[in-house]
Amino acid sequence: MPKMKTRRAVAKRFKATASGKLKRKRQGLRHILEKRSQKSKKRAVKTDYVHESDLRQMKRCLPGI
Repeated sequence: MPKMKTRRAVAKRFKATASGKLKRKRQGLRHILEKRSQKSKKRAVKTDYVHESDLRQMKRCLPGI
């Protein structure tokens, strides 16, 4: 059976933590920022984790994890 290929787009956007979670960047900091509140912009800077319901699907895209 051939090796499973890593989805490169997923590999560039997500990093695995030591506990097995996947770290991701939050959306919404590219453009049209003047309409957004300071609070929401500050929150978007921080990293977040992939939700548990999506974790299995994401790990299938990243077989090395």
